[in-house]
Amino acid sequence: MANSKNKAPKKEPRAKKAPAPSRAAKPSARPAKRSSRNSAFGRGPNPERVKAILHGLDEAYPAASCALKHDNPFQLLISTILSAQCTDERVNMVTPGLFKKYPTPAAFAYANPRDIEEEIRSTGFYRNKTKSILGASKKIVEEFGGEVPRTMEQILTLPGVARKTANVVLGTGFGIASGVVVDTHVQRLSRRLDLTKNTDPKKIEADLMKVIPEDRWILFSHQLIWHGRRICKARKPLCIECNLEKICYSKDKTI
Repeated sequence: MANSKNKAPKKEPRAKKAPAPSRAAKPSARPAKRSSRNSAFGRGPNPERVKAILHGLDEAYPAASCALKHDNPFQLLISTILSAQCTDERVNMVTPGLFKKYPTPAAFAYANPRDIEEEIRSTGFYRNKTKSILGASKKIVEEFGGEVPRTMEQILTLPGVARKTANVVLGTGFGIASGVVVDTHVQRLSRRLDLTKNTDPKKIEADLMKVIPEDRWILFSHQLIWHGRRICKARKPLCIECNLEKICYSKDKTI
């Protein structure tokens, strides 16, 4: 009979490892942003959603207008040229004295460039702006009888004038709906509101002209600019104060 002392001791069964907690069970560190997927108006620039956006803008900015101070279309043209890479507030500080010294297109057309540069220096890029102002003024005097042209084709021939400036002058100065003004605010907001997928201003304008009624082009531009300055700011949009928040699903939303 074998000696029991030589028997190997029995091994104790290993304790079972506790199952690892499921990742899905972990509470989210950040609350999910409220989604507008289930909005009754859906996504994109469908007609009902566009109507809702326009209605919201009408409620918030029924009397939106151009912030550049001017007494006539020519002054508006000069102010808009000056507003490139510059705030409207700064332009409005410069133009009263400027227009007092140079009250007509002819006065600008044959002015000393250095004098104009000194007058507008604080608006930035003053040398290029001076060339545009003098060139546009001279062409208005010599080719358009001293009057700012009233068609897109003609006004685009003026030095320093592209579609944005042309739309501002034709729309605000003459009440002619030739297109939609696409400045930095309109560019940003039209994408956030999913009215366009494009980034190029010309393509954005083309997209907006397809979905915004023509009789709203002028006012819509002003309203979107006001909304961009007051609420839908570039860095920290004030979504909690926005009356369009429920139909907006931008990734930039702060609530």
